[in-house]
Amino acid sequence: MEKQNKKILWTCIQQKGDSLMNKLPNHPYHPNGRNPYAHVCSLIKDKYGESYKEIDNIMFLDVKKFIEEI
Repeated sequence: MEKQNKKILWTCIQQKGDSLMNKLPNHPYHPNGRNPYAHVCSLIKDKYGESYKEIDNIMFLDVKKFIEEI
């Protein structure tokens, strides 16, 4: 993915992570609380099979929309 598109997606991930702060359910593997930014990134990786940095530019708008809908 192009550098500019990566920056835009990271901003979207940060905004979504901010909105999920203290809203994710507790989990025994995360005794100090869950990281909402990592959660968003893991959902992207689960759906697309690679990190947001590795996804092809063609999928940019689709990934952006997916993040907004989380």
